[in-house]
Amino acid sequence: MEQEPVGARRRLGTELRRLRGNAGLKLEDVARRLACSTSKVSRLENGKGVPRAADVDALLHLYGGVAEVEAEMLHRLVTQSRTRGWWEPFTEGLRTDRYALPAPGRYAAVETDATSVDAFDLSVLHGLLQAPEYARAVLRARLPDHAAWEIDQLVHLRRRRHEALTGTPPLRLRSVIDESVLVRATGGAGVMADQLDRLLELSRLPNVTVLVLPFTAGVQRAHTGRFAVLEIPDELGSDVVHTEGHAGEAFLDSAKDLEAYRRVLADVRADALGADASREVVAGYRDRHRAADGAQHPVAGL
Repeated sequence: MEQEPVGARRRLGTELRRLRGNAGLKLEDVARRLACSTSKVSRLENGKGVPRAADVDALLHLYGGVAEVEAEMLHRLVTQSRTRGWWEPFTEGLRTDRYALPAPGRYAAVETDATSVDAFDLSVLHGLLQAPEYARAVLRARLPDHAAWEIDQLVHLRRRRHEALTGTPPLRLRSVIDESVLVRATGGAGVMADQLDRLLELSRLPNVTVLVLPFTAGVQRAHTGRFAVLEIPDELGSDVVHTEGHAGEAFLDSAKDLEAYRRVLADVRADALGADASREVVAGYRDRHRAADGAQHPVAGL
């Protein structure tokens, strides 16, 4: 089965790390023998570098004892890791922003490898839950200096990501949403009402769980900022925590980071409303936004 480039890189890195361990070598040993930096070897093992066939050949020669069929599999991964990802047509030509848009396709690439996403959202809904006009309002606010066509491309990217929720097998999404996200009229009352209709629709999918953290739950550790924990198949690498803030985004994969963020998720889930009660709250805010939109735009003759 062909993989997306990032998935292939992560799997190749996992295999190279395993082979190095079998050979009893440290990163420093490999770097010294191949006359390269330890960071180069580390990036290949972490799936962050784009591998060259010559580099992989050198590593396999150094590690020894690699069966021909295994070497062929690794070389297929090298080829796949250098192909274009599905998200690249949506991100070509976009101006990056160190803080708000450092690498437009990177999160989509990681999400493509994931089997599940567990998110806490504090200011806006997770991208997998965003309706197009809501997404457009969010992106305009975050990227005020970007052209309209760039915003359009990013909206199309988010819509393409949504296909994972109804794919085979579908991506599992469990989202805890702070109640403030529902109150905020992102894009205006009409846009928000439509968005909450969409949220209710998605919440009824068997692979999607939406929970509301009510104001009555008080301040939580999770209120430090939004984040998502992405579960990655073992053959593609380790699970990842994705965070966003004023200093940009970060991808964390250490065992300590994963444990810490999972504890925070467990805390907010324990204090969140159940799925049915959450839908009732979402529907209530949907009706309020719809009423506010009606008051702002009364129908002529009524």
